Amino acid sequence: MSMDDLYQEIILDHYRKPHNRAPSLDGEAVHVHHSNPLCGDEMDLRIRVADGHLDAVVFDGEGCSISQASASAMTDATTGRELKDALDLAEDFRLMMHGEGPSRPDDLGDGIAFTGVAQFPVRVKCALLGWMALKDAIETHERGANAHTVTHEE
Repeated sequence: MSMDDLYQEIILDHYRKPHNRAPSLDGEAVHVHHSNPLCGDEMDLRIRVADGHLDAVVFDGEGCSISQASASAMTDATTGRELKDALDLAEDFRLMMHGEGPSRPDDLGDGIAFTGVAQFPVRVKCALLGWMALKDAIETHERGANAHTVTHEE
């Protein structure tokens, strides 16, 4: 099995059995909604912060396999991290989607499986949807907002 085949299997596994997919989160701190009008992907992301760490990260929404699988991998990679570390990891993923090698491939977890997506510019926004929603949610939290919804078009 080639590395590309393995990565494709990881992506399909996250799409078929998404991790941390939930329509709500008890004690949520922030709720953001992001959409990609070009392809119709929609994502609600909720985070709960405790002691400067992402205590919980859940998502819900509809969209292509890339957007949903990437969000699933993102929740695994970022839950439990300090906020700044999660922001840095989201930036590393963003740079990877734009063709740069990730500086923290091990920290991306299954997110590393999306490296090949960078070859398909039309799919990059799909892969970034959840990661950019996370960035927005953390920044919203840092501004002191609680249970705040922000809608963005990627």
